[in-house]
Amino acid sequence: MNKKVVVFGGGTGLSYLLKGLKDFPLDITAVITVSDSGRSTGKLRKEFHAPAVGDIRKVLSSLSSTSSSIKDMLEYRFNTTSDLNGHALGNLILISLLEITGSLTEAIKQLSILLDIKNKVLPLTEDANIVLMAEMMDGSIVEEEDAITKSEQKVKRLFYKEQPKVLDEVKEAILDADLIIFSMGSVYTSLLPHLISKDIIKCFDKTKSPIMYLCNIVTQPGETDNFTVSDHVNLINSYLGSHKLDAVIASNSKISDEMAKRYANDERKDPVKIDYSVLSKLDAEFIEADLLTIADNTLKHHSQKLSALIFSYLMR
Repeated sequence: MNKKVVVFGGGTGLSYLLKGLKDFPLDITAVITVSDSGRSTGKLRKEFHAPAVGDIRKVLSSLSSTSSSIKDMLEYRFNTTSDLNGHALGNLILISLLEITGSLTEAIKQLSILLDIKNKVLPLTEDANIVLMAEMMDGSIVEEEDAITKSEQKVKRLFYKEQPKVLDEVKEAILDADLIIFSMGSVYTSLLPHLISKDIIKCFDKTKSPIMYLCNIVTQPGETDNFTVSDHVNLINSYLGSHKLDAVIASNSKISDEMAKRYANDERKDPVKIDYSVLSKLDAEFIEADLLTIADNTLKHHSQKLSALIFSYLMR
């Protein structure tokens, strides 16, 4: 029987991880945050009063066993002067299935059949009115994920305007898992939105399964500036309950001076440093490996290498 893995995240980081993880003999449940409010997703949320579908689309595309042309179709964005401008086709398909079935979970199941997906994808909640909030360091309150991302202020704490009703399937998956993974990606907008749910934290506290964090390669401007690996661990642990991180994986690959300079100048991002002396004092097991690759002239985790490391940890 395959080991059961539950992966939490959203956006590009999670979808990139799943491209490799799906090739291993695992039963994967991917849980996606649905509080995004920008671009195509934001427009569709307002028009159809729906949870965010953009990150779900990306994850479905990465898990699909269909042809690359079908995946490209899902990711295709209309470039036109009409109301279709900027919308991703996959988002429109998910919204149409949501309108037909009356349930985002059912919409995902139906599209998963079409895309020949063997694993399970779940939204954190079906709540259409989910709103991410942030108290900034200056005491101001910012509403909606898109506004939080664009704010020049540093986030002090995240919370929801109203606590969402977490899907029972998500809670059951946590309690039934052999390993829980927090994916790399934007910590404040892709990962922590899961951890500010009281229902999720209660489930984490109950589970005996290890919780693993996959650390980012570079910092996020305005959010994790100057963060080391241990800073990421401590931030995540501050949102967790009694069950803290059991393991953290980080890449020790050498980043060229040219690439580091380009990231610093163009995107205000710096490599996340491994602070060994601090990490050695933390309870979480630290696992390092050469995990980086360059794709489309950007730094990425090597999906297969990272997935193999996760599988090795799980099969001990």
